Amino acid sequence: MLDRDLAILYGVSTGNLNKAVKRNLGRFPPDFMFQLTPEESEALRFQFGSLRRGQHFKYLPFAFTEQGVAMLSTVLHSDRAVQVNIAIMRAFVQLRRVLGSHVELARKLSELEKRIEGHDDAIRSLFEAIRQLMNPSIPQQPPREIGFHVKGCRPSPRQTKIHTPAMKFAF
Repeated sequence: MLDRDLAILYGVSTGNLNKAVKRNLGRFPPDFMFQLTPEESEALRFQFGSLRRGQHFKYLPFAFTEQGVAMLSTVLHSDRAVQVNIAIMRAFVQLRRVLGSHVELARKLSELEKRIEGHDDAIRSLFEAIRQLMNPSIPQQPPREIGFHVKGCRPSPRQTKIHTPAMKFAF
């Protein structure tokens, strides 16, 4: 915001606002406030159109960032500046509360993600086990026959059909 707009907001003259800033230059680093260049000032003048009498820029205007506006409210001593300073402090407290609730929400979301990650891995391994059971990659061996077997003797087809034990004794 420009110094003349802030002067109206705080209820002081632009000259008094700039005097207060110059008396407290240490409170206004370059990221809080800067002075416009002649080119920027001229561009602003053309942007607003032709200025009426008494609205020309005698000095190059200052531009304030949001931090500069907050600092300006501590430097000025008007009643409105005090009220703006109080409103800024209340806004910061409210902002801290909102951010605090977001931090708690982010922490809970992270915990939930960690729990779900574990479930995802467990579910994935369960599906892999089911797939392995459905399509075994190791060929299965034929089941062993039960009973007494003599090496070199095979049962005849007739004995197999009757289900008699295939035992032959050689003397």
